[in-house]
Amino acid sequence: MPSSRLRFTDLSDRLPPTLWFAISALFHYLGPAFAVLLFPAVGVLGVAWFRIASATLIFAPLTRPWRTWRLADRRTKLLLVGLGICLAVMNTSFYLALERLPMSLVAAMEFVGTIGVALWGLRSLRNLLALALAISGVVVLIDIKWSSDLEGLMWATLNAALFVGYIVLGHRAAQEGASGGVERLGAAMAIALVILMPIGFIEASRVFSMPGLIAAGIGVGICSSVIPYICDQLARARLPRASFALLLALLPATATIIAAVVLAQIPSLQDLMGIALVMAGIAVHRPAL
Repeated sequence: MPSSRLRFTDLSDRLPPTLWFAISALFHYLGPAFAVLLFPAVGVLGVAWFRIASATLIFAPLTRPWRTWRLADRRTKLLLVGLGICLAVMNTSFYLALERLPMSLVAAMEFVGTIGVALWGLRSLRNLLALALAISGVVVLIDIKWSSDLEGLMWATLNAALFVGYIVLGHRAAQEGASGGVERLGAAMAIALVILMPIGFIEASRVFSMPGLIAAGIGVGICSSVIPYICDQLARARLPRASFALLLALLPATATIIAAVVLAQIPSLQDLMGIALVMAGIAVHRPAL
């Protein structure tokens, strides 16, 4: 909507774009770390439901998903449904992977897909080298310790693949029309909530009588889906695409630090080497214009 978009633009102009990116980087993995702490009390699927439900309710007054759906043509509606399905399954597989694997590994696998998208859009030796570095880093991170957890790796791989789908579909949604992708994201989240309702609601409903856990579940949604996305949009509005892509190299380090502080997942020297390789791959890669 014009009014909400103007409000975001005003915020973007008042502070440097790198600050918005820093806030996004912090909350991008702080939310999942809090989610892991909630798994024993709420359940993995229950936490995934809380994330989507709270984000949907917060975005709804600004984005009015019912209006976006009503005004959309058939092609846009199919795009929104595809993005909604992607968000629902991606968030669920992400949490199922975090239940079994360290956050630094799951995050690193996501970036392999991101660099793969860049290589597909801009086929160059530079992007090929970037992908090779990122894959090498993930192999180092997996090592023998986690290679036997096939279920965890399966969920992490599914999450990484759907993250690629989210990038592609989210980019298309942002280009549809003049109002940007915020409204369409709100509609897609509402669709994701409908998909997750019969799956995660049962687990989530077990804590509906516990205000503290409800507040924590809502906090996960705010930290994971609301703050990072808005800050990303504010940073993208003023940063060149190449600069934004370079800053992404900081995210694996952010994930590792937050995992160490919040979840006590202390990385070994080998883990740090793998993370450094992934970060190098992200820094080297060049996104398509």
